[in-house]
Formats: sequence, structure tokens, C-alpha cells
Amino acid sequence: MDIFEKLRKNMGPIGQYQKQGHGYFAFPKLEGEINPRMMFRGKEVLTWSLNNYLGLANHPEVRKADAEGAAKYGMAYPMGARMMSGHTSLHEELEQKLAAFVGKPAAYLLNYGYQGMVSIIDSLLSRNDVVVYDSESHACIIDGLRLFPGKRFVYSHNDMDSLRKQLGHATKLAEKTGGGILVITEGVFGMAGDLGNLKAITDLKSEFNFRLLVDDAHGFGTMGKNGAGTGEHFGVQDKVDVYFATFAKSMAGIGGFVAADEDIVMYLTYNLRSQIFAKSLPMPMVIGALKRLELIQTHPDFLENLRRVSKALQDGLTKVGLDIGKTQSPVTPVYMKGSVPEATNMVLDLRENYGIFCSIVVYPVIPKGQILLRLIPTAVHTLKDVEITIKAFAECAEKLKKGEYYGEEVVQA
Repeated sequence: MDIFEKLRKNMGPIGQYQKQGHGYFAFPKLEGEINPRMMFRGKEVLTWSLNNYLGLANHPEVRKADAEGAAKYGMAYPMGARMMSGHTSLHEELEQKLAAFVGKPAAYLLNYGYQGMVSIIDSLLSRNDVVVYDSESHACIIDGLRLFPGKRFVYSHNDMDSLRKQLGHATKLAEKTGGGILVITEGVFGMAGDLGNLKAITDLKSEFNFRLLVDDAHGFGTMGKNGAGTGEHFGVQDKVDVYFATFAKSMAGIGGFVAADEDIVMYLTYNLRSQIFAKSLPMPMVIGALKRLELIQTHPDFLENLRRVSKALQDGLTKVGLDIGKTQSPVTPVYMKGSVPEATNMVLDLRENYGIFCSIVVYPVIPKGQILLRLIPTAVHTLKDVEITIKAFAECAEKLKKGEYYGEEVVQA
């Protein structure tokens, strides 16, 4: 069979809905300046889909730093990969400040979070090593593990008995291969909002010999007393061996970083293929990240606002009888029961008649018969925004229960 013909017949589990959903349910175009209220198809909508947790995306000081960095250096500087010709003092300065902020001896910049995590896993592990990872790990972790030629064990999500059991299997295997063990979890699970149980995981170090890699993409800037992440939240950052975060969320930018002991960071510096063979992070992004980090450290009110809005939203949704699962972070899932057509009809109603824009997740990403609407509160949302949203969700949930969204096929928006 011709490869292209095969692809045309099977567009993939999500792509099967592309004819009905492209441009509306998938690949929607939110326009205007990044704020809680943006334009969607010519209408203003109250937006809960942007990971702009601390409201830095459109902060005037951030916009100024980005613009001045671009004006001074352009987007091309520095040319080349860091190892060859793309290394600068400002890259080093950002790394030093990030390391200090998250309580690690050293850090290394990454061009993108996703490719960075894939490359970290690839670099840290050899064929003889063994990996134990949470069953709900992000796609970047799964893709990194696909490159790993050794054995891996998966433990049930946040289930410490399951983790202990898998560590037992991993230990026996590592004794045979002569390799080591790496445990991987997320700090904040981005879909459900619950936290990786870092305290319990690190406590297991007294029973088993392993290193811990934490993907804290959603925890950096949002968790802990100072926003230094989920390790700070649990008081175990010193026991997290490799800490990873991205700039795409709280920092409202592009890039990421990995932090660890100096010798491990130096090892990664010379072995991360995603950085060795890729152009250095452009200078305007580095300058912009420095400003963003400065604002996070000097404006605790941003984090306070985020937590105030998050609590109001989650308390309000729960009060009207909606299921927000076990979230322990700003990530706010709303779980309902219904078919894919019902889900799309409800989202259409939310966007067109209530002016509420949020992300929708349905089968095959989650089990059949379930609907997940994910809301991301930010420091720049208001309590009025929360009030409007809770009312809309309560009414739509009632319509769903009454069967008003029932349909045989996915609606074409």
C-alpha cells in the first residue's frame, strides 16, 4: 500500500474529527492581546485556556524587555548552537539565576520544553538502566522513553504501593544489568491538576537506590511559597535529583531549563542532542526570560492573585455540584459524563451563547463516555470572571443532564 494512501484512510485517533472540528474545536484562532478576554471568530470570549498563570504574557515590563531585546539583537543572535558559536554571558546569567531560584547548584537552558525532556531522558540513560514512571506522564516523557532501549516499568498514577512494587522489579533487574534506576513523575499533572506525591516518592529513597527526575512544567511559578515549584511545596527540592521546567507556562515565553548538581548539568551540557545540534535560544528570549524571572521574584502578589482566583473558581464549581476531581493546583478540570457529540454541542453553547472559551478533552484521550473541560485560572482573571463562568457551567451541566445536547454525530461548527 502507498504510504500516503494509508494515511488518508486513517487520520489518527484525534485527526478522525478534523473535518468537523478543525478551526473550532481543534486549532481555534484566539486573536487580540493575550488577556482573559480575547476574540474568537469575531466575538469576545472569556478565555480559560491559556497557561499564562501569572499574567506575564502581556505585562508592560515584559513587553518592553522583549521589544528592546529584539531591537538590540534581532532574532538571529547568537548564531549557531551553544557548543559552537551560540554561547553568551546572558545565557549563563539566566542559568545561574534559574538555578538559584529553584535551589539547585546549576542549570542549563533548553530551546523548547518538549524536545528538552525527550533529550534529557535520552541523555541520562543507557541500555542497562531501568526506568520507573507514572502512568499519566506527559507525552514528552513517553516520547523520551520511546528512545530508551532499556527496560521500563510503569506504576499506577500516584499509587505509592504500585511504585514500591515496580521499584522492587526494577531493583532486581538493575542488579542483573549493572545499571541504575530513574524514577520519573510530574510535579503538577497538567490535565487533572493533582500533584506528584514527591514527599512519598523521595521517602522511598530510604528503601531503594534510585534517582528522581521531575517534570514541573505546571508547577514552576505556581507551587511552593515562592513559586519555585512542587519540590518547594513539599519541602523536598533537595531530594529531587533532576528538575525540569518550561518557560511556556508561568514564564509566558519559549524555552525551558534543567537543573541539577553541577557535574550532572555539565554532563547534560555536552550530551543533550536537542541542544548540541540546535541553534541557541535567541537573545531576545533570554532577555525576556530574565525579566520574567525578576518579576516572579519581586511580585509575590502575582502568585497571591493566582491562588485567590483559583480558589474562588474551584470552590464555586464544587458548590454548584460540579466534579473537579483531585486537583491541588490552579489547573481546574471539570468532569462530566456524555458522548463526543454531546461534548461538542455543549462547548458550542458555551462559546457561542455564554462567551466562555475553555479546552475540551474527549475520547480517545480520556475513556468513552467522559467529558473533560479544563480551565486555567490566571493572576489577571477577576472574581467577576469567576462568577460568570460558574453560572455558565452550572447551566450547561444541567442542560447536559436533561439531554439537550444529545446528538448522533459530532457537530460541525
